[in-house]
Amino acid sequence: MAIRIVTDSAADYKQEEILRRQIECLPMSVTFGSDSFLDGIELEKEEFYERLLEGKEFPKTSQPAPGAFLECFEAAKEANDSVIVILISGALSGTVQSAYIAKDMAEYDDVYIIDSTTATLGMRLLVDTAVVLREKGATVQQIVEEVERLKSKVHVLAGLDTLEYLAKGGRISKGAANIGNLANLKPLISIQEGKVDVCGKAIGMRRAYKGLMKIVDGYEIDEDYPVYFIYSYDRTNCAGFLHTMEKAGHIFDPVKIRGIGPTIGTHIGPGAFGMVFVEK
Repeated sequence: MAIRIVTDSAADYKQEEILRRQIECLPMSVTFGSDSFLDGIELEKEEFYERLLEGKEFPKTSQPAPGAFLECFEAAKEANDSVIVILISGALSGTVQSAYIAKDMAEYDDVYIIDSTTATLGMRLLVDTAVVLREKGATVQQIVEEVERLKSKVHVLAGLDTLEYLAKGGRISKGAANIGNLANLKPLISIQEGKVDVCGKAIGMRRAYKGLMKIVDGYEIDEDYPVYFIYSYDRTNCAGFLHTMEKAGHIFDPVKIRGIGPTIGTHIGPGAFGMVFVEK
């Protein structure tokens, strides 16, 4: 009897990272017009952003179908394994719902579904915690309790280069986006309680770096967990933000820089930068 750890592709793992951690990752679907791809398998991050920048069709992302989860749960049931499922925020996607439908269909109680209430590298922090605890011999209940405890302390903060994609995704009006872009307005966002919130605005990228740093300074970072610097497609703004942080005396060793994939990238577009960390 083993413990299986399952997540979805919104966690932005590379295939080799999935294999190394011995986890299962169910891919989201990304659709451009009539072309549909499995995130991370048939469509890499760079190719996604190149298509996004072409601007011919605005992409749609959709959660793994209940059937994908069912296959996974039935295999675990047959092997008498436990399953811990850590998924993208239920407020951002129907993935959690798909997993619950599959659990009912599988009629297997040893499946524990966790709504991460976060996305991208925030999910990775939770999944990696579960992997480490499993390696240390923790029980299913101990792992689930720790991940549930930790998830409210995970913070995803980012600055966006443009308002265009928030407007295309219906999160703000096109008029507000046009005015904002003309004023060189850079929104600062966070994922709070599972939802994407605008937590600040800045005129120009340099002020955006300082604005996001000011928000980060409001938290005490728990150094027992990794800190990630994140970017979408182009690392330039992420490097600028990291330089601003270091200049202010924030030193991170090692510096972990990771790219954001299609699930969140659809809504924020290229050129975003940010930070993911655990609060003490």
